[in-house]
Amino acid sequence: MLNEEKVRTMIKLASYEQNEGKKYLPVSKYYRSDYIGLALIKNFFLITIAYILILAIGVGYFAEELLDNVNKMNLVGIGVGLIVVYLILLVLYSLVIYAIYSVKYSRAKKSVKKYYVQLGKIAQMYVENDVDTIPQTESRRKK
Repeated sequence: MLNEEKVRTMIKLASYEQNEGKKYLPVSKYYRSDYIGLALIKNFFLITIAYILILAIGVGYFAEELLDNVNKMNLVGIGVGLIVVYLILLVLYSLVIYAIYSVKYSRAKKSVKKYYVQLGKIAQMYVENDVDTIPQTESRRKK
């Protein structure tokens, strides 16, 4: 005879795995520093690519004016200014990414912790009530 509480718990777990678990369970496999570090590395490459594309579009748009005035411009000053703007953007976006991914990681850990508590309840129900009906795994079959 099936225990109704066990069935309800198993349904909740299956629902979690199909919905929230799809985004939270993979996150729980990482250490916090690794998860946030990967996000920051991805952010670095995306910001760099976006900045280069924006510069290329700007240079393309103002190409005629730039070529006409190239000998009058302070190229070193412009270069330093572009690098400073890039670094400011990189730092700002990195701080935002750090905050967002810290919150995501915390939420995922809390959610997965509840999931594992429910798994523990089911395991305890098997131990207490239905030792003979525990599904046979490969390791138990060999014994």
